[in-house]
Amino acid sequence: MAEENLNKTVLHELHLELGAKMVPFAGYDMPVQYPMGVLKEHLHTREKAGLFDVSHMGQVILRGADVAQAFEVMVPVDVMGLAEGRQRYAFFTNDSGGIEDDLMIANRGDHLFVVVNAACKGADVARMKAALEPRGITVELLEDRALLALQGPGAEAALAALCPAARDMTFMDVATLTIAGAECWVSRSGYTGEDGYEISVPNGAAVDLARVLLEDDSVAPIGLGARDSLRLEAGLCLYGHDISDETTPVEAGLTWAIQKVRRAGGAREGGFPGAARILSDLAQGARVKRVGLAPEGRAPMREGVEIFDSAEGGVPVGRVTSGGFGPTVGAPVAMGYVPAALSAPGTQLWGEVRGKRMPVLVAKLPFVPAGFKR
Repeated sequence: MAEENLNKTVLHELHLELGAKMVPFAGYDMPVQYPMGVLKEHLHTREKAGLFDVSHMGQVILRGADVAQAFEVMVPVDVMGLAEGRQRYAFFTNDSGGIEDDLMIANRGDHLFVVVNAACKGADVARMKAALEPRGITVELLEDRALLALQGPGAEAALAALCPAARDMTFMDVATLTIAGAECWVSRSGYTGEDGYEISVPNGAAVDLARVLLEDDSVAPIGLGARDSLRLEAGLCLYGHDISDETTPVEAGLTWAIQKVRRAGGAREGGFPGAARILSDLAQGARVKRVGLAPEGRAPMREGVEIFDSAEGGVPVGRVTSGGFGPTVGAPVAMGYVPAALSAPGTQLWGEVRGKRMPVLVAKLPFVPAGFKR
C-alpha cells in the first residue's frame, strides 16, 4: 500500500517528533521502533514501563436490550455472566470452528465495549451488524477515540501519579477515570504479559495524555517490533499468524477462555458458530496443538519454518507461526503447531532453516511468567 494511502492515528505527528521509524501495518502508518531500538524498548517495558499507540484497533460499542445474550450467539464465551466493570478475552468463530478474530469484551453497565484487531475491524463490524442488528442491537464503530497501552511493572506508579484510582484496579477491571483532564475508559490489561493498562481517550486529548505520560522518566515510547517480541515471550497469539480462520480455539490452546457454561453440559451449551467442532475438540482432544518452541543455539526460527520429527528425511509434521529472539530470555523463542502426540514439553524436533535441519525442543508457555496484578 502506498504511503499516501495509509491511515494515520491521531498520534502520528508525535511518533515522527519522537524519531520513530514508521512502517505499514494493517492499513496504518505505524511506529515499528524509536531511536532506543527494539531490544532496549523490549527490556525497558519488562523493567519499567512502555507506552504503545494501539489506536489502529477497532473500538466498538454494542447497545440494546439483552445485548450480552445476543452477543453469545457469536462467541463461545460467557458474556451474560460478565460482571459490570470487568472484561473478558473472546474470539469470533466460523461454522468450521476456526477463529475469525480475537477480541476483548468489557461490560460497561448499559453497553458492551468491544476491541477488535485492526486488520479485521471492517469484517468484524460487518459480522456484528449482520448478527446483532436483527436482534435490536446497535453496533457503533468509534472514530473519535484513540487507544494507548501503558505496559510494564512501572505502569501502575506512572498512571497513579496522574489518577490515584488506577492503583485500585486489578487484572481485567474496567473503569472510567479522569486522567490529565480527559475522560478515559481504562482496562487493567494488555498484550505484553506485563501488568499495565489500556486507555481509550478522546482524540482531542490523546496527544496531551501521551506527552504527560512520557514526562515520567520510567515511561518510554515503544513500537510494534518490541510489542511483537514481548507478546511472543508471553506466549500470546497474534491473529493471522498463531491463530486464523483455520485454527480452532482448542488447537490454539485457548480452552481457558471457554467457560463451563458454554461447554457440553453447561447451562448455555453451544449456540455459537462452529460449536459442534469446538465441543468435539474439547471432549476428544485436538489433532494438533500450539506449543512453545525453543531452538538450540542462537539462530531464530521464524514464521513459516517447517518442523520435522527427525534430523533427516520424512515430511514436515508442523510449522512455526511466530519466532524471533527473546531479549528477556536471551535466546531464540518461537511458537507453532505440531501433532498432539509430539506436543509434550521437552520433545525433540527439528526445524528446517535454509535447507538445514536445526534441533528445537518443545517448550512450556509462556517463556516469561506473567506479571498481572490479580
